[in-house]
Parts: sequence; C-alpha cells; structure tokens
Amino acid sequence: MFHRLIALSLALTASTALATEPPPAANGADEARPKQLLLISFDGAHDNRLWARSRALAERTGAHFTYFLSCTTLIPRARAEDYKAPGMKSGRSNIGFAQDAEEVSVRLDHIWKARTEGHEIASHTCGHFDGKDWSKAEWLKEFKAFDRVLLNAWKDNGLADREPEGWADFVENDITGFRAPYLSAPDSLFEAEREHGFRYDASIVTHDPELPADDKGLARFGLPLIPEGPKERRIIAMDYNLFIRHSAGIDHPSEGDEFAERSYRAFRKAFDRQYEGERIPLQIGLHFVTMNGSAYWAAMERLVAEVCPRPDVACVTYAEALDMLENRNAGKAAPGAM
Repeated sequence: MFHRLIALSLALTASTALATEPPPAANGADEARPKQLLLISFDGAHDNRLWARSRALAERTGAHFTYFLSCTTLIPRARAEDYKAPGMKSGRSNIGFAQDAEEVSVRLDHIWKARTEGHEIASHTCGHFDGKDWSKAEWLKEFKAFDRVLLNAWKDNGLADREPEGWADFVENDITGFRAPYLSAPDSLFEAEREHGFRYDASIVTHDPELPADDKGLARFGLPLIPEGPKERRIIAMDYNLFIRHSAGIDHPSEGDEFAERSYRAFRKAFDRQYEGERIPLQIGLHFVTMNGSAYWAAMERLVAEVCPRPDVACVTYAEALDMLENRNAGKAAPGAM
C-alpha cells in the first residue's frame, strides 16, 4: 500500500550560488523586516510512525506543519467499497486503504492531537487519483467524499464513544486548504475549490519561491524549483522528486547519508536565499514515506532544528502563513499577490 506517490519530475538548469551565513544587520534595520516563513507539509499523512515522528519534531522545535490527508487511510480494506472515485469502480484507490479499524484509531488520535497542537489538517482528496481530466462536478464529488469520510470516521470504525467534542466543527470549518495528487491542477479544480469553500490551493509549481497569488478569492501557493546537486539543477522542493533524481525511484538506503546531505544543502541554500533577501515564504513538501533510508526526512529535520527556533523565523502551516501575509502591509506585496 502507498507505493504510488506524486510523480512530477521537473528539472531546469541553474547556476545560482547562495551564501550560507546571513549578513550583519545595519543600524538595526533588520528588525523591521518580516519574519522568514517556512512551510513544511506532508502529503498522504498515513504512516502512524511518521505521525509520531513529525509531532515529536514539532514539539522540539516549535514548528507547525500542514498535513494533506488522504481519506482512504481512514477506511479499512474490508470497507473499501464505501468509496467510489469519479470515473472509477467502487473500492479503488491508488494508495490502498487502512488495514483495519485499529490502525485507523491510532491515526485519528494523531490527527486530533496534531490539530490541538497547532498543526493544520488539509485535504489531499481520497484515493490519490490524477484529476487532470475531471470536471468541476467530479472534483466536487471527491471533495464531498473526503468530508463525509472524515466527518464519520470515528462512528464508521466503531469508535463513536471516543469521538472528541468539536470533531464535527473541525471537519466542517477547519479544512480550508487543498493539494492535488500528482500536483495535477486543471482549471476545473480551482473552480471547484472556490465553490467548495477552500481558502487556498497548494498544487502548482513556481520557478522561485513566490507569494501566493489571489485567484478570485482563492490563494494559490506554488512549490518552488530550487537548485540542487553539484550542477545546481533546479528541482521541485519535494522529497519524491529528489528520490527520482538521486536513485531513479529505486530505494538505495546505503546511500542515504549522501542523499540526505545533498538535500539538506539544497533546502538550506533555498532558505538562506530568502532569509537574506526578500523573505518570501519557502515551501518544502514531503510524503509519509521514508525514501532512500529516510534521507529526505533527515534533511528536513536538520533544517527545521536549525532555523525554526530563530526569533525572526516562523515555521508555520499554510493557513497560518496566509493569515500572516494578509496582515502584512499590502503595499509590500507584488501586484496580484498577497
């Protein structure tokens, strides 16, 4: 289960060399600069061990994360027929289903505890299908399936007596963001997101870190292309893309330390460039899968431990970042951006 991941391998050439030490502030001018925002997100949010690992990291560093949840992870395999994706037979899912209700129970506990700790739960739909050809109505059907599964997750798994007070309000009002599987984002998706009431989308890719663009009331965040490796070729700031580049998608845990170092250097240079420059938010995406001996998680954890405790850095969720950006002086934002 969960062997098929986001596959969007995009590489452009670049030769930008970035400094690793911030310049000294002049006459206290740096004090007026906005905090550097770092947005770490996790697609799928299924492996309970990685739920525990990410929450422990957040507790050590003060970071808040966004978890883009796939709802079939809350449906045991025995009830797979309860889910039907647009254009698919009932019981189909590209990432499988939970093994049993006990596994779901542990996952639900993580979801609720993470929410109470300040993390964000957002939507990654249910069965991780590529919706590039879906109509607006089909996207809305998938959004409704996600809402239904999450709203009834405790009851449907025989855990009604354990459902936290406030769960229904959380599902109905706190799921405000979305990322499309495979970063596949047709115009019909954005139309459906607006109608469904999402506040932001995080499915696109941008050449550099950019402020989210306001698209008719929907904030659109884009994962950036960052320089990586000896030739500093650009790559999407996401673990799966690094996995494809480093080892052609074949797991090589014996080389994990090398891949972790390469990834850390790419993440850190991308962070430093913004921290020392315009302080545009930096986004880094991961999955709840430990590829190449956990190389990409290790790189992310090293970065988070180093920069998130800084007083002029805020490691926040997408929803928190949007709040902070909206509160900044509008005159400092680029035209058409927040």
